[in-house]
Amino acid sequence: MTDYALNIRTNHPLAESRSVRLTLIGTALFYIGVMIFLPLIVVFIEALRQGMGAYIDAITEPDAQAAIKLTLLTASIAVPLNLVFGLAASWAIAKHDFRGKHLLITFIDLPFSVSPVISGLIYVLLFGSQAALGQWLDSHNIQILFAVPGIVIATIFVTFPFVAREMIPLMQEQGIEEEEAAILLGATGWQTFWRVTLPNVKWGLLYGVLLCNARAMGEFGAVSVVSGHIRGVTNTIPLHVEILYNEYNFVAAFAVASLLTVLALVTLLIKEWLEPRVEKE
Repeated sequence: MTDYALNIRTNHPLAESRSVRLTLIGTALFYIGVMIFLPLIVVFIEALRQGMGAYIDAITEPDAQAAIKLTLLTASIAVPLNLVFGLAASWAIAKHDFRGKHLLITFIDLPFSVSPVISGLIYVLLFGSQAALGQWLDSHNIQILFAVPGIVIATIFVTFPFVAREMIPLMQEQGIEEEEAAILLGATGWQTFWRVTLPNVKWGLLYGVLLCNARAMGEFGAVSVVSGHIRGVTNTIPLHVEILYNEYNFVAAFAVASLLTVLALVTLLIKEWLEPRVEKE
C-alpha cells in the first residue's frame, strides 16, 4: 500500500480506532442479545419447565388446537388474497403510468401508519350492530364481527402491504424493456406476464409472501378487537397465549407461544436464504 493510499485510509472520515469499532460492535451485540436472543431462550425454558409431557399437553389440548387451526385458516385465506393484490398493484405501479398512481402507493402504505387496534375498531364501527351495514348483515343472518370473516378481513388489512411493497421497487428496477420486447415478438399481455415478468420476480414474490404469512399468523391487535375472544372459536394463537397468561397458566402460555417463536426462526432462516436470490433479480 502506497503512502498516499495509507494516508487517505487513515484520514478517511469513517476511519475509527480499533477500540471504537469494538465498542460499537459490542454495543450492537449486547443489544441484540438482550432484546432478541434472551427472550427467545426464556420462551423455550419456560415452555419446557414442567417437562415435555406438559409441553405436548399444552399444544394439543382442544382450545390450543382450535387456535392453531384458526390461525392457519386465516393465513391460508389472507396470504393468497394479498398475493393477488400485491402482484396486480406492483405490476400496475411499476409498469404503467396512470392518474392516481401516487395515491395508490399512499393507500398501500396506510396499514404501516395506522395502529392495528385502530384498524380493528374501524371494522367494529363498519360492521357493528349500530351501523347501517351491520344492521343489514344482521337482518340477513350474516356475521362478520366475532367470527372468522372479521378475523380474516382484519388480517388482510394489516398484511396487504407486504407483497406489494416488496415487489414494487423490484419491478421498477427491472424496467419494461423485456416486456416490450415480448410484446413486439407477438406475445399477449398474459403471456408476457407469465413468461417474462413473473419469472423475473419469483424470488422477491416468495420473499414478500413469507413476510406476509409471518405477520398474518402473529397478528394480535386488529384480530383482538374483532374476534370477541371466544375461547375455542375465535381465538388465534396470539389471543390464546394472552388468555393462558392472564389465567397464570404460564407453562401452557409459553408452550403455545413457542410455536410462533419457531415460526419466526424458520421465517428468519428462509429470509436469509432468499435475500441473495432477491438481490440477483
